[in-house]
Amino acid sequence: MTDATNDRKIEHIEVIQSDPYTDRQGSYFDRLKLTHRALPGIALNQVDTSCDFLAKKLSFPLLISSMTGGDHQLIRKINRHLAEAAEHCQVALAVGSQRVMFSSEAAQQSFKLRQFAPSTVLLGNIGAVQLNKGFDITQAQAAVDILQADGLYLHLNALQEAIQAEGDTDFSDLHLKIQSIVSQLDKPVLLKEVGSGFSLADLKQGMAAGVKYFDVSGKGGTSWSRIEHHRNQRRDPAIAVSAENPLSGNDLGLCFQDWGIDTVTSLQMLNSYTDSVTLISSGGIRNGIDMLKSVILGASICGVAAPFLKPAMHSTEAVIVEIERLHKEFKTAMFLLGMKDIKSLFKNNSLLLEER
Repeated sequence: MTDATNDRKIEHIEVIQSDPYTDRQGSYFDRLKLTHRALPGIALNQVDTSCDFLAKKLSFPLLISSMTGGDHQLIRKINRHLAEAAEHCQVALAVGSQRVMFSSEAAQQSFKLRQFAPSTVLLGNIGAVQLNKGFDITQAQAAVDILQADGLYLHLNALQEAIQAEGDTDFSDLHLKIQSIVSQLDKPVLLKEVGSGFSLADLKQGMAAGVKYFDVSGKGGTSWSRIEHHRNQRRDPAIAVSAENPLSGNDLGLCFQDWGIDTVTSLQMLNSYTDSVTLISSGGIRNGIDMLKSVILGASICGVAAPFLKPAMHSTEAVIVEIERLHKEFKTAMFLLGMKDIKSLFKNNSLLLEER
């Protein structure tokens, strides 16, 4: 495999497998306390976790978030397992960056997933910064078409690109390019951070460009800054990092590994705009209780990635087990709050205990 973008995808997987600290385990959701109901007033089997997203019904508000894609047997296996599990459980799936399919034609196969997920929500994905590197509606539409997607993520990864040795860092006037894609693409465009959170200024700029879906992807989960540190270290061992000495060397990637706005804070900043936009919560969500808290904070759907990587490398059945774990946790938490459906949960601040 000689394509640089392709190689990078495999390196990312290797780094995540070798360094558990790429998952920052911020646990920001833990600071939110819920009002347990000893008398919930409903039966567990009355709880309806279903929701609507992009005009399709999901079994509960889960999006298997963007991971990978490319011309490699492992990547094709991962994406097929994720797609089959998403279809079986009727949850949404977003693919990793599709940039690779424009430099490696063989990589397109890893994104031909509609055959494995004929009915559920699928989202395409390209880096927004590529719109300043020659990409336009042609590539955006191709990304949607190859996947037969229900929408397209334009991901915003300024930090990752700044740390990455070969990163693309020209984000100038990018909102104008985004506006052009929104006006021309035949599917909804969703803006997504990749682990540093969305500010109110970003939301307003995206809204002005016509975007109606925002994935806040706050800090607290996978740190792409730390991942890119490891890739840089392979080129320069002087900046090596270890569990015993996690700040060895003077590396930009480690300095910024916890940079940004956490997911909870981002949702709290933006949730007054949910009459006009749809918020997606991701970044550090590790269980169904985190998902439930996200919905209370104004998210319509919740993105989870890291917990699915290892199962997806094994089998479709292993991914299904992980999805069912999240679903059971989410449903149980709804029951213990006395909430029958998602509508009663959404932005219901009375379910949060006030800090004392």
